[in-house]
Amino acid sequence: SCIVSAAPAPAALEAAVDVLRRASITTVSAATIDSFTPITHYASTGYCAASVTLTWTCGANCEANPGFKPTAAGGDGDDVQFWFVGYDPALDSVIVSHQGTDPSDFLSLLTDGDFFLEKLSATLFPGISSSIETHNGFAAAQAETSSAVLQAVQSTMATFGTNNIVTTGHSLGAAISLLDAIFLSLHIPSATIKFVGYGLPRVGNQAFADYVDAQPFSVTHINNKEDIVPILPGLFLGFHHPSGEMHIQDSGAWLACPGQDNPSDQCIVGDVPNIFEGDESDHDGPYNGIVMGC
Repeated sequence: SCIVSAAPAPAALEAAVDVLRRASITTVSAATIDSFTPITHYASTGYCAASVTLTWTCGANCEANPGFKPTAAGGDGDDVQFWFVGYDPALDSVIVSHQGTDPSDFLSLLTDGDFFLEKLSATLFPGISSSIETHNGFAAAQAETSSAVLQAVQSTMATFGTNNIVTTGHSLGAAISLLDAIFLSLHIPSATIKFVGYGLPRVGNQAFADYVDAQPFSVTHINNKEDIVPILPGLFLGFHHPSGEMHIQDSGAWLACPGQDNPSDQCIVGDVPNIFEGDESDHDGPYNGIVMGC
């Protein structure tokens, strides 16, 4: 005789899936957390005017990376975000950092409905699929500095004899820096690239997130507690995060959340299901003791 078993109830199935999601979430070691500290300072330094990053006289953030050799800087902090490029001998890497923006101003930009998904420039991103779309405002901000950044990175790599690039930033700066990682990988395919973003908003569509996941460069986006920005723009608008989330808990512990937009309540999407349950004040940090800003 044959035995027919009933299909699991949807609630039981969802519970089983949630157990699997949680099982794959891991605690980030103290050593790994500390390894991000120099990069966190570089992201914070992105808020400083070009004149002080070029002379490396920005105070505590600059003093935290005393061996850094700045090679280029630009932006006006208004129409064009501040940015800088230089060489870190301790990391043997070219550093590219972009300024973020005030959380309240940024939230209005992410929720005002004036933005849209658009194809990336075929000039800046040669050969990239037309199915890959990004937030038009983020793409425009990255395009503003792309040629100057590329020239500075190539020059710095040649001067210091390194093949490593780290792109970083916080908030809007994280979005620009993620696009920079893709841009630089297309124009300098021999480079080893690492992206580390803080309070990263969703930058593009599902095809974008899948493209980023398929690239050989390293992607880490670090979210603090109940920060609202990483859940914006909404999934319902067609925006998706790539993999690589680390989520700082209320306890201060860091968890590595696998997959795209992991829905567990230990990760940002589950912890902050809507903007009313988030906290704007978590956006600037602290990230392992570092609060963003010059």
